Amino acid sequence: MKTISLIGAPTDVGASVKGASMGPDALRVAGLAEALQGLNLQVIDRGNLHGPANPWQEPVNGLRHLKEAIDWNQAVYDAVEAAFKDGHFPMMLGGDHCLAIGSISAVAAHCRCQGKKLRVLWFDAHADSNLATISPTGNIHGMPVACLMGHGPKELIDYAGFTPAIQPSDIRQIGIRSVDEGEKKFIHELNIQVYDMRYIDEYGMRNVMSSALAGLDANTHLHVSFDIDCLDPSIAPGVGTAVMGGPTYREAQLCMEMIADTGLLGSLDVVELNPALDVRNQSATLAVDLIESLFGKSTLVRN
Repeated sequence: MKTISLIGAPTDVGASVKGASMGPDALRVAGLAEALQGLNLQVIDRGNLHGPANPWQEPVNGLRHLKEAIDWNQAVYDAVEAAFKDGHFPMMLGGDHCLAIGSISAVAAHCRCQGKKLRVLWFDAHADSNLATISPTGNIHGMPVACLMGHGPKELIDYAGFTPAIQPSDIRQIGIRSVDEGEKKFIHELNIQVYDMRYIDEYGMRNVMSSALAGLDANTHLHVSFDIDCLDPSIAPGVGTAVMGGPTYREAQLCMEMIADTGLLGSLDVVELNPALDVRNQSATLAVDLIESLFGKSTLVRN
């Protein structure tokens, strides 16, 4: 029986809209633990991590709330690392997407210790590959991919004492449809594999996921970083940076089901849920539904 450690990270220090700090508890209210237990998984809810309050200040040298983001990511890194040491599956509940810096840095460190390859599936409407020098806002939730690849403030790129945490070849971005001008050049230069919405429209989600999952083997640790704003806001309105034209419910379900079929999922981030902008916790309920599929819930028995 797999044991899931739920790690709440209730902060929105990386964002410019208040509310993502309430995301972890919204997922709990939507019945996340009970849904996982219904799939014969053992669940340990570690509660919410503690960190600095959001000061809501303007950017300094192109970065908003750098000190606070560093502290929160350190707390996430430590909690994910502890879950791995206990032999558990870490599920980080955000909070904004800057928290993936700490989470995936811990996953990458775990993979190095275990001699495993890492594949990261990054579901998001945004590329999250900004730098302080090109970001139009200075919001660090728009920078985690760049930081994980070693492009960012020193304190955000070497949590494990190893920089970069991941290589461009380790990540696949899915559902992207909002990219800043500076990011476009950066992504192109690093040759990050991005399946934007045009690609999904042209080739279909099944082909996208087959490509994103290609090359995995038993020695691969699969990490999913799931930003709720990846989904179309018609089905998931509870996000701070909604962008029209995202994956449908069925497309999202197919993604989760194909990931489950690999049997390789080893860790998960669920971020950017903003209950202050939601409708009767609709987005949290949908997220729980998708997470169930990610852990093997299916309509029929499939061999």
